[in-house]
Amino acid sequence: MDTSVREAFRNDGAALIKGCLDEAQLNRCREAFDWAVANPSPHATQLFDGTEQQSLVDNANPLAKDRLDDLVSSLPFGRLFAELWGSKNVWYFAEEVFLKAGGKGARSAWHQDTAYLPWAGEHWGNAWITFQPLTKQYSLEVVRGSHQGTQYDGTTFANPDDPTEPLFGDGSLPRLPDVEAERALDPDTYDVASWATEPGDVVVIHPRSLHSGPAVDAGCPDRHTLVLRFFGDDAAFRALPVVAGHPFARNGVLFVEEMAKLNPGDPFRSPVFRKIV
Repeated sequence: MDTSVREAFRNDGAALIKGCLDEAQLNRCREAFDWAVANPSPHATQLFDGTEQQSLVDNANPLAKDRLDDLVSSLPFGRLFAELWGSKNVWYFAEEVFLKAGGKGARSAWHQDTAYLPWAGEHWGNAWITFQPLTKQYSLEVVRGSHQGTQYDGTTFANPDDPTEPLFGDGSLPRLPDVEAERALDPDTYDVASWATEPGDVVVIHPRSLHSGPAVDAGCPDRHTLVLRFFGDDAAFRALPVVAGHPFARNGVLFVEEMAKLNPGDPFRSPVFRKIV
């Protein structure tokens, strides 16, 4: 691996891996994506325009776990993340599926995944696999270095008039900045990384990085993305804020029973996660 890629991931919290997947590997990922769209989990968020599906967001679908555990073992991400992190071991956590279609999908709110998941440590990485060619305008955007900065509260993703509406709102985490509003006033307010990509390219990001997916429109009507999440030796459990009755309190909503066995600072380990290196 090129040293510049490792340095970019370490310093910026994100990097582009050109030609990471060959045609056969990309086809297997596409098959997994299409199956996930056709078989969403009970907690998936979907929007239809008549009979045409306009958007889908799904996360850690239990119906897909076995097939995705098998898939990741055939992909190069174990070796890739071991080299990126300098980790002896690599585990696969779960997937996330994003579908935007019909040129009508709005921008996703800026956020950090670690506001929703009880993760600490350096050895975390998300592999973004998009199946359409993208210009920078339509590709994932990441605030460089934000993975080393403030851990913000999450957003509810529920208020189009306020993309920073707090997920917890108890004051234990600072409120998200309104990145788009600030960029509208001064485009140089944030150092934002984005890359033009071709099928087979993969963008890797640290999940603590502030990131957002731009809207789709006539210039890019469809964007289909499979995200695979991994962790290594320096990965630990970090309890989320405790807010009475809040569904994310302490453990998040994924693998809750497994997370309940961990205390803050414990190594992030469980037999439920597939070890691939």
